[in-house]
Formats: sequence, structure tokens, C-alpha cells
Amino acid sequence: MTNIAVAVEKTAEGNDFPEQSPEHAPEHAGEHAGEHAGEYTRIGEMAREFGVTLRALRFYEDKGLLRPERAGTTRLYSRTDKLRLQHILLGRKIGFSLNDIKEVLDLHEPDGGNVKQLQLVLKKSERQMVRLEKQRTSIDDAINELKTLIGEVSTRLGGASPLRDAG
Repeated sequence: MTNIAVAVEKTAEGNDFPEQSPEHAPEHAGEHAGEHAGEYTRIGEMAREFGVTLRALRFYEDKGLLRPERAGTTRLYSRTDKLRLQHILLGRKIGFSLNDIKEVLDLHEPDGGNVKQLQLVLKKSERQMVRLEKQRTSIDDAINELKTLIGEVSTRLGGASPLRDAG
């Protein structure tokens, strides 16, 4: 029985992390080769673990960002998928586009030094830092303008502030 079949069998028993067994070697080569059945997680558990929706996971799969194994209609996520999802969520949090994230993830070399990937991450991160610093300046300017406006309007209303009185 393949590692995926064992994972499906174990998940049907309610265990999303079936025990690793050396006789369950993968039948295929590729990104998931060398991973064991015990490292597969079903979509529901993956969503709970990372605080994302099932729809988000399917969306990331459609965009080529995640590549879960399939056993019929069951999606089985490997340790590699989990690491990729961590990187996707970090990339989104810091404002990278999905295209930027995919470009970085696709440069990953499991057995290499990932120099090209790291260079690209550095380049994109430096650009994003400039964008975020500009946004921060714009937000700080907007906050200062709002404070001035609130002060002027409060003065015109005789010192009453709806924000102070409501909060």
C-alpha cells in the first residue's frame, strides 16, 4: 500500500497524522518524494492549523502555489506543502502579490543552496520595504491631518468631540 493510501486509511479512522512506516515508500518521484505517510494532513486540518479557509487552500492550489497529493477527491498536504503555506501567508502579510510569492517558491531547490531564490527574496523584500515606508509616511500624514481637522471642528463646536464623548 502506498504512503498516500495509508494516509487516506488513517485519516478515515480520524487520525490526520498516521504513523510513519518504512515499508510505505512513495511510488512517485518529485517534490514529495521521501516524505512519509505520517506527514500528510487533510485539508480540514490544514485549514484549522493555519487559520485559513478551505476555499483559500483550494485557491492557492489553483494558482499553483500548493500541490497537495490526491487520493480520489481527498487532498493530502505534505510537510513541504505546510512550509509553502507558511511562506505564502508570510508573503501575503508583508504585502507580496501572489505572483511574487509563486515566483519565489518556484525557485526553491530542495537539494540546493537556493541562492537564486534568496537573491529574489532580498530584491523583492527591499522593494516592498520602500513601498511600506511610503505608505507609513502617507498614513502618518493622514493621521496628522485628521487630528488637525478634529481639533478645528471640535473648537468650532465649542469643545465637544464626538469621538471623545462616544468612546
